[in-house]
Amino acid sequence: MTELEKCLAGQNYDCHNEIFLSYKKEARDLLQQYHSLAYDKKREKYDILGKLFGKVGTNVSVGIPFLCDYGRNIEIGNNVSINMNCTFVDCNKISIGNNVLIASNVQIYTATHPIELKERLTPDWNPESGEYFCRTFALPVTIGNGCWIGGGAIILPGVSIGDGSVIGAGSVVTKNIPENSLAVGNPCRVIRKINENR
Repeated sequence: MTELEKCLAGQNYDCHNEIFLSYKKEARDLLQQYHSLAYDKKREKYDILGKLFGKVGTNVSVGIPFLCDYGRNIEIGNNVSINMNCTFVDCNKISIGNNVLIASNVQIYTATHPIELKERLTPDWNPESGEYFCRTFALPVTIGNGCWIGGGAIILPGVSIGDGSVIGAGSVVTKNIPENSLAVGNPCRVIRKINENR
């Protein structure tokens, strides 16, 4: 298995493998171009998003500053607004559906590390080994159609948010949220169902 295959399968992988370093360089170059464009250069911005993201639908806006790791693991549907100062750590897939609102300062993480110290650290590590000193794995994140993610929310690795759900501002989403739910808090929890009269 290649390091990329391990990464996308949710296994421990070498995040400093050459493939990931090349992905990061390409993403940083595209982001630099994106950030340098004036606000009204909509067509040019959309063209860069098409190169940066794995998939980008129609009527998509991404406010600046915006940061991501690779870009290529981000897939975005139609009618999506991502406000300023968002960070997407897309070591694994980040899938965003249609008609989604993502407010300012939202953070989406796919990369993580083992909780137990002995599992997190590489055994007998030394600088000459060529290995990284800790272990990393990544799990995909999915945001369904019609969702609204409130300002400052943090979405952790492996989380799925169901269609039509709203995540309150400042929430930390540690577990899956079912569809048509209003969920808030740290840890984020469902407080009521919504969209029942649609």
